[in-house]
Amino acid sequence: MTTYLGLLRGINVGGANKVPMKALRALVEDLGHTNVRTYVQSGNVIFESPTSTPNKMVAEIEGAVSQSFAVKPSVVLRNRKQLEVVAAGNPFPTEGVKPSFLHVVFLSAPPSTKALQTLDHDRCPPDEFQVIGSEIYLLLPNGAGRSKLSIDYFEKKLGTRATARNWNTVIKVLGLMEKKES
Repeated sequence: MTTYLGLLRGINVGGANKVPMKALRALVEDLGHTNVRTYVQSGNVIFESPTSTPNKMVAEIEGAVSQSFAVKPSVVLRNRKQLEVVAAGNPFPTEGVKPSFLHVVFLSAPPSTKALQTLDHDRCPPDEFQVIGSEIYLLLPNGAGRSKLSIDYFEKKLGTRATARNWNTVIKVLGLMEKKES
């Protein structure tokens, strides 16, 4: 069994697109996954699955959420080992930096070299970003709400779906994933 993290974008934001976490856990269990748990209301679902086809799992979760809640979320999936790499690969310092200034944008697929060349590193100083594989690490010293380095910007420029989590959430869900597999 492999432990996965499903990151749902676009649910429970500002009172819209409501998906109760208890119902989301039940839905993921009904899809045949086990040890399902959620973290906060923003669409972080951890589960175990014998299935080794992430694209199939993504399509099933998106379809089931859409059918059950009339919400069309994007789902990005990472297994525990992938999330460990994400946590270890943060190019920005975490010591002395408020965790609320650090974010990770999870992409549904690695961007092409051509698409990466369209990104503007001077779009919103002093905000910084670095793309590593299928993740974009963000350092947003003025806060995420004021930054022009939005999920929509990256999706449009890179031609892939994305969702973001703050650094505290990344570390917390990794810890939850490791507890079961230890």
